[in-house]
Amino acid sequence: MLLAVIAVCEIGFWVVLSAGLWARYLLKRRRLGAAILICVPLVDVVLITATVIDLRGGGTAGFTHGLAAAYLGYSVAFGHSWIRWADERFAHRFAGGPPPTRKPKFGAARKKYEWREFGKCFIAWAIGCGVLLAMISMVGDADRTEALYGWMGRLTMVLAIWSLWPITHTLWPAKPKPGEGVPAGPASRR
Repeated sequence: MLLAVIAVCEIGFWVVLSAGLWARYLLKRRRLGAAILICVPLVDVVLITATVIDLRGGGTAGFTHGLAAAYLGYSVAFGHSWIRWADERFAHRFAGGPPPTRKPKFGAARKKYEWREFGKCFIAWAIGCGVLLAMISMVGDADRTEALYGWMGRLTMVLAIWSLWPITHTLWPAKPKPGEGVPAGPASRR
């Protein structure tokens, strides 16, 4: 049952986000769009409430409870970025907005970008592990929460793998190919 709630929440996130953007750009109702977009975090509230109800009702924590904690962490940490990403594309496509910004390709800007994304991953990890620990504490029965400890290991592995991107871009920064990223000037016209 909890897996279905997680699926509904994921779908709900994108439905609420889309409805907010449609109201903002296609219906030209900016306040309504903003009000709908403010409701996006309510999807996370529904998920955590369903998880707590299930565990309080005597359920044994399993894969889906850990998945709910991970989803909550990543949704909170990356949710604002996902909304901004969708907003830029929607505004460009339907409201004549500027082209969406792209991630930097090389240099210090790319390194900064990768570390910022890793920071979000770290926040997601911290929230996810915090929720897992709260669930373990709330249930208070090691036999019923054994699966949640495994999820802390999974989230830590994701964090460790994610760290490879900023580390490699710090140690071996990508460089532009000849002619790429160089402003057109008299020397480049020859």
